[in-house]
Parts: sequence; C-alpha cells; structure tokens
Amino acid sequence: MIRRTAWRAGLAALFLVGGIAYSHAQALASPVPEGEPRSGGELDDAEFGVRTDQFGLDRRVEMYQWRRIGEDTYDRVWKAAWIDSSRFSAGHENPPRLPLDSHRWWAPRPSLDGRPLDPAVLKALGRWQEFRPGFSRLPGNLAATFQPEGDGLTSSENPLDPKIGDLRISWRELLLPPLAGEVELRGGVWRLASGNNATAAAKPAAPGADPAAVMVAAGEEGGTPWWPWLIGALAIVAAVVAWRRPRR
Repeated sequence: MIRRTAWRAGLAALFLVGGIAYSHAQALASPVPEGEPRSGGELDDAEFGVRTDQFGLDRRVEMYQWRRIGEDTYDRVWKAAWIDSSRFSAGHENPPRLPLDSHRWWAPRPSLDGRPLDPAVLKALGRWQEFRPGFSRLPGNLAATFQPEGDGLTSSENPLDPKIGDLRISWRELLLPPLAGEVELRGGVWRLASGNNATAAAKPAAPGADPAAVMVAAGEEGGTPWWPWLIGALAIVAAVVAWRRPRR
C-alpha cells in the first residue's frame, strides 16, 4: 500500500512539474508581437508617380475590348487580359496587345519589433484595398493621355462612352491586420504561426545538420525547448526512487 501510494504521488509530481515547466517554456519561447509591422520603405510606381508606404502596391490595367458571347454575338467589356479577336467577324477587332502592363510591388524589408517579417506573411494575411492616389506627379506625356476617373485614370475622352482600345488604370495597396496570434518567432524571423491555416509548408532541415544544434536553435527561437523534458525525466527518477526505498 505504501509503495502504491508513493508511486501515485510520484506520477502526480511528474505531471505537475512537467506541465508547469512546459507551460513556462512555451511562454518564454513564443514572444508576442508588441509593435506595429513596418514595410521598410516606400513603394513607387515611377511610371505614374504613384506611391504608398504600405506592404504592397498593385497596378491594374484594363482595356475596353470586344468579347464573343455567342456564335456571332459580341459585347464590349473592360478586361485586364488581352482578348484575341483574330477569328472575330469584321468590325470586332481588338488592338494587338495591351500597351501597358499590370504590375505588383512588395515591401522591400518588412519587419516587426525590429525582427524581419517573412514575406509569406504578407501574401497570406495581407488585404488588398483600393485607394485613390494623388496624381500630382503624373508625367506630362501621360497627363495628356489620361484623366481621373473614380479612384484611377482612364484614357477615354468620355468615360461614360468608352471606345475599343481605351484603357483604365487603378491601384490597390496591401494592408496588414494585427499580427498577435498570427505569427511566431522562428530562426530570428517572424513567420506564420504553426496553427495558422495559411502557414506555408515547413522547410526540412538541411542535409547533414546537427540534430543537437537544431534542438538548441528551436529552444531559442520559438520551437519546443528541451529542458522541460529533462525536468520530467528527473521527476520520473525521483518517483521510482521513492517507490523502491525500503520500508523500516
């Protein structure tokens, strides 16, 4: 009876000490973001003089084109991709290409609390939002071609009556939500949290990497630390010693 009681007490001590140690280690190993993320530099669509200090800049170019919707039925649409009209009936020819390209820029050096922010975080958690740029820096040759329409620009003389081949251009910027609970520090870089559904597949360790070094690095930068397991092992040894001690 005494041995059984000692064994149960040892197990209880094992779970208590191991649980406390593991929780404490997780708290130390998974710092919570405190500041606001920074993009690390301004993004510039130099061709149109459009700038943003957010985490991404997207230029969307659309052209007014013919589109076939039936055997010999057509309508006109704004489309970002060029529509090949080589097999359309006469009078429904599109220009041979889009004279301007859509383009996307990403923040050059995103960071959080002074540590680098993995670009995968931007692509997984960022939200694109349309905005109206100031066109005071629009070059003269483009100012003669385009005029403001809504939040962007158009080449149409009459925006209410566009012609085939007219262009319209709009911009979006990438905003980041609060990142607490969404990212964790691994290898000195803020990355998507392991439990996040958008987390990219983890990269395998480099061939020939020292397992001990990998374990130490994980303990320092947000992985599962090794020392709670050591404390748990010591608790098991203590329980066994208490059970095997001879009674007087």
